[in-house]
Amino acid sequence: MPFVTTKDGVEIFYKDWGSKSAQPIVFHHGWPLSSDDWDAQMLFFLSKGYRVVAHDRRGHGRSEQVSDGHDMDHYAADASAVAEHLDLRNAVHIGHSTGGGEVARYVAQYGEPQGRVAKAVLVSSVPPIMVKTESNPDGTPIEVFDGFRSALAANRAQFFLDVAAGPFYGFNRPGAKVSEGVIRNWWRQGMTGSAKAHYEGIKAFSETDQTEDLKAISVPTLVLQGDDDQVVPYKDASRLQAKLLQNATLKVYPGFPHGMLTTHGDVINPDLLAFIEA
Repeated sequence: MPFVTTKDGVEIFYKDWGSKSAQPIVFHHGWPLSSDDWDAQMLFFLSKGYRVVAHDRRGHGRSEQVSDGHDMDHYAADASAVAEHLDLRNAVHIGHSTGGGEVARYVAQYGEPQGRVAKAVLVSSVPPIMVKTESNPDGTPIEVFDGFRSALAANRAQFFLDVAAGPFYGFNRPGAKVSEGVIRNWWRQGMTGSAKAHYEGIKAFSETDQTEDLKAISVPTLVLQGDDDQVVPYKDASRLQAKLLQNATLKVYPGFPHGMLTTHGDVINPDLLAFIEA
């Protein structure tokens, strides 16, 4: 399997499909998943002639289960290690949830300064900051994230089942079309990773202030979210992202859940393609 070694010696697994001469689209997955969460998008864009790349975040999926570095700075540096190793240029970086935070920091601190990025997409993403603070009074109370940590530490396997079968895909909503395969695949991806990486990743995705990252990004950026996102409230996420970014296009989907890339890929994928080709 292909791996790249980061500057601090961590083995990061990646996928690289398609013609090396084609424009690259780089996918950044959410917590606590892996690059497998992008299967539908990678196959779709591969069929459209693009080069598609995705990696497993450190401690997630097939990447090395190291003890340290489970924070947004290391996530972005690891993404940069993949981009530099493959010499990706004119790339479109697409991030979901925590992966959106990774994209924001990568593009702001590595991608744009190195001239590697053409466009960016934030889908149901965590920036600017999730947790409630004095400067972010509409954020999610810290007690919610403490509850995540407690549930993960007590019984990670059951917690991950509950998340996938409930709020992540909106399967807890009346009349929802529940997919057992989707639930099992989410659980499979999560349980492949490191409990320590997942535990510490909660702080990374909830308490990292990325206001300055968003302000620094100048490339065209598409911001997508569902207004029934039960994981990342859209009023404190996508709406604020669009205000802070220099060149943003915002689209909010009525009734779509946090995991809308999976449940509504037939709608989202063409919208992504239209933005990339514009």
